Amino acid sequence: MIAPAAAALRDRLRWRLIAATATPVDATGAVDPAVLDRYLRGLVTDGAEALAVLAHTGRGPYHDESTRDLVISRAVDTGAPVIVGVGGRPGERPDDVAAQAVRAATLGAAGLLVFPVDDPVAHHDALWRAAGLPMLAFDLYLRPYAEPALAALLRHPGVAGVKVARLHDALACQAALAAAHRADRLAVTGEDRMFGPSLMWGAEAALVGLAAAAVPITALVLQAYVDKRYDEFVTASADLDRLAEVTFTAPMEGYVQRMLWIAAEEGRIPTGHASDPHAPALPDGDRDRVLRVAGRR
Repeated sequence: MIAPAAAALRDRLRWRLIAATATPVDATGAVDPAVLDRYLRGLVTDGAEALAVLAHTGRGPYHDESTRDLVISRAVDTGAPVIVGVGGRPGERPDDVAAQAVRAATLGAAGLLVFPVDDPVAHHDALWRAAGLPMLAFDLYLRPYAEPALAALLRHPGVAGVKVARLHDALACQAALAAAHRADRLAVTGEDRMFGPSLMWGAEAALVGLAAAAVPITALVLQAYVDKRYDEFVTASADLDRLAEVTFTAPMEGYVQRMLWIAAEEGRIPTGHASDPHAPALPDGDRDRVLRVAGRR
């Protein structure tokens, strides 16, 4: 049985675009509140109907408590529902993740996006008891859940849905989306490289890193599908796929840096705040290639 708070979040997010936000930092790794505020509000203005902060795209596992508080507070101030990423840091204690969840609740978050762990049911149950916030499970390509584990997790009363981000495993994506439907939970696509197809496979909301900058085209694809404007859906999906092809590519962890380049090119953030300190080395010419494709949208 799903808890009322989880059911409410499930229904609130259905058919919504949730932007997986980046966390723009300057050369010292600090967040400028004014830059952050403008960035988050711009995403909402351009079509993001909710914000997911401090998740994989937002480098949540790397930020200290004061930075996390700032990001959550400024996101809540936009008026959009805010989903906060918790966990994800190697070796962290469960109590530390629970403290993150409690802090997110105190600051006004609508829910949690819980990084995957080895014992997901017990972990989610501890967060539910600590913070009382409904949760989205996170079926992440870096640490995917086996089908029985995901099915058990989706039966937890505090779990509102699952974000499926299997990257290029179409069969696993379809299985996870189907599991969400069987459990009467929200099937959320996190599939930047399979965005359009994942909607046709049963996703009913989107939480994607592509919307860390390219919000209008991402929102258009989702809304065209919802409205059954299928010709427009196909055309817009092709445009979005071309962008995903150059952003979500090897080395895959470089996608955050690529989305920051696009955000700066779109005027969302200053160039000096468009570097990901955790990015791997990227190929020569990568920035020009990304911005060339982004400019053709």
